[in-house]
Amino acid sequence: MRSTKELAGQFVEAFNKHDEKALLALDAPDATFAAPGGVALKGREASTGYAMAWLNAFPDARMLIRNEITTNDTIVQEFTFEGTHTATLHAPTGDLPATNKRLSGRGVQIIKVRDGLATDTQLDILTQLGLMPAAASTR
Repeated sequence: MRSTKELAGQFVEAFNKHDEKALLALDAPDATFAAPGGVALKGREASTGYAMAWLNAFPDARMLIRNEITTNDTIVQEFTFEGTHTATLHAPTGDLPATNKRLSGRGVQIIKVRDGLATDTQLDILTQLGLMPAAASTR
């Protein structure tokens, strides 16, 4: 069984490779996921689908970890999400057509782990696409 630290590293690697199959394998079948805008999802397919919606809308997307705290069953990652919004973002809150804007937004995610799988993820990110009340810097 993988450790919490290993899961954290594998998540970032799979996200940056845009590897849907690897992302799916990191979540427990009954995983929950919460994000800004009232997003509340249940199940590994829904959680992975949310990540893939962002990765498809930002084909050059990368997550850069700035700080990480890991305990036996929890990961807290401060990160920067970088990418260019070149395709429609299909999100639970609605579709956002491509803006062709470069995004560099800071965020935090908290992941609870059980038996080597993510069981609960809470994501908070500020974007400059006009979706959040406070904006990060654009380039």
